[in-house]
Amino acid sequence: MSDKAELKVFFNFRSPYCYLASKTMFSLIDDFNVELLWRPLGAWDGRSPPERAKTKMPLARQDVARWARRMGIPCNPPPPTTDPTPAGMGSLLAERKGLLREYVSEVMRSEWAGSNDIGQQDILIPIAEKIGLDKTEFELTLNDSASQKQLDDNWKEAQELGVIGVPSFVIDDQIFWGNDRIDFLEEYLMEQRLLRI
Repeated sequence: MSDKAELKVFFNFRSPYCYLASKTMFSLIDDFNVELLWRPLGAWDGRSPPERAKTKMPLARQDVARWARRMGIPCNPPPPTTDPTPAGMGSLLAERKGLLREYVSEVMRSEWAGSNDIGQQDILIPIAEKIGLDKTEFELTLNDSASQKQLDDNWKEAQELGVIGVPSFVIDDQIFWGNDRIDFLEEYLMEQRLLRI
């Protein structure tokens, strides 16, 4: 195996389990010789379809609340109608500018700690400015058909790889699905001798 491995991260800002994962996943690139390949998704991609979500949401919110208590982080879910697509599109710009970690952290904090609808540009734009993104460039990204296409292409790639949910971490032929599988991913990276020394 090469000295640096590619780690694809499939992520949907509307997923509560992505919120939990966002608190620990960036340590992977701090601690291991991996290149994070960011694959944001939009709409319902990578999540339970709307019909199932209606039944699943109360249980998922109980589960996520337990996880949040264990992790010592706040959990105040956003409105059920929140569309994650704009946040995903905006993350593409943040990644290009080297501000992905800051963007993910602030957007998820606003959404899952602050109960804000991150589908609204008036919520996202101040976050973008706060972390140092240019307002005009960010607004253009949110309305750019190429950004939307990138999210759609990411979901196609996910399905081709066998990804069925978010967050999912793909390295080599291995798929680690869920915030509670990051430990297994770390073990795998250790086995591959990718720990930074």
